[in-house]
Amino acid sequence: MRHTSKGADDDVRMRGFAQRHTVAAALAWLDPQLQPLATEIVALRNASGRVLAAPVISDVDVPGFDRATMDGYALRADSTEGATSYTRLPLRVIGNSMPGSPFEGCVSTGEAVRIMTGAPMPRGADAVLPAEWVEAESSDAGPRTISALAAVSPGKNLGRRGEDIVRGTILLEPGRALRPQDLGVLSSVGQGEAYVVRRPRVRLAVTGNELLPSGSHPSGFHIVDANGPMLSALVERDGGIVDFPGLVRDDPNAILEALHSDADVVIVSGGSSVGIEDLAPMLVAQHGELAVHGIAMRPSSPTGLGRIGHRLIFLLPGNPVSSLCAYDFFAGRAIRALGARPKHWPYRAVRGILNRKISSPIGRLDYARVKLDGDMVEPLTVGGASLLSSTTRADGFVIVGDDSEGFAAGSEVKVWLYG
Repeated sequence: MRHTSKGADDDVRMRGFAQRHTVAAALAWLDPQLQPLATEIVALRNASGRVLAAPVISDVDVPGFDRATMDGYALRADSTEGATSYTRLPLRVIGNSMPGSPFEGCVSTGEAVRIMTGAPMPRGADAVLPAEWVEAESSDAGPRTISALAAVSPGKNLGRRGEDIVRGTILLEPGRALRPQDLGVLSSVGQGEAYVVRRPRVRLAVTGNELLPSGSHPSGFHIVDANGPMLSALVERDGGIVDFPGLVRDDPNAILEALHSDADVVIVSGGSSVGIEDLAPMLVAQHGELAVHGIAMRPSSPTGLGRIGHRLIFLLPGNPVSSLCAYDFFAGRAIRALGARPKHWPYRAVRGILNRKISSPIGRLDYARVKLDGDMVEPLTVGGASLLSSTTRADGFVIVGDDSEGFAAGSEVKVWLYG
């Protein structure tokens, strides 16, 4: 790891990297610091996508009563024994059971209660005879007598108490990202709130005097910020809350203000290398700890990792593909872990066959963008860190580890899919 003393040696501008750390070494510094943040309580309407901090145990049965699963008549099943369309058995209707308004009496042999789907089963009844198996006179108040045209067995067409959820059941485990249906389950057992892990606050500082804000038209020797919208979307995908008030000038005071922001994570995009205007590494080293600066990977080699106080700092290269790659390897991993989400990439992986080789030197990890054609994998480029459009043409990427010289044509490779 890089030294953390605060002196002249912290300024590496125009001097180059004394060493480049491996990806594994960078992760070895980062991972021990990635403990989930504190917890908070949120209303269910705000809980979708949030990560549970504690198990949810039901203290009720769902449903809390036996209920009809069809419209018809609640009765004792033995009252229909032998009934057919030719042998119709008469039944006396003694009342109605509606959702939320049960029949209060008790059903005996030869009696029936008109019942709607979801309504409570009356005492004494053990089955529901569907309406289409009944002959009855039409009446707004309901018939006084009906004829059963078929027999039903005990338990037919009714749902039992606790059929969905039994009291004491662990419904959801901690670490689960809540889905819309999970919120429905929580509400069904009487919970209007969820105990969740706090979302990481992420300050995004996109630097560069040559940059124009997103939405501008490229003009003269200025270019439009691509990293701000891209990184904001990535942070939100990974469960973070983005603070991106605007572009930051290549000015030490402006960058330092961003580094000291009220956030859990600060991502600086641009100014991470060793050029004369690459101020962020020196500022992190002087005001905190610059643990890693320079990583043996392509693209993204000028990436830096450190911290100032409680804040994790990620210095990402300004070139868009490098920024995307470094975010995925380091900053995204941290944001997901702080929010109690899985550290690993949120990408689906498939396997395919290379149609031409990918070369890489031993000692450097390479991130190669590729396109798929059925089972065939076509490398687009490994370099070209400023060519963001290569990621839109690509279906995904292949990682060549630092212990490999690459993959020959015809090799089977793992492809991580962007979509």
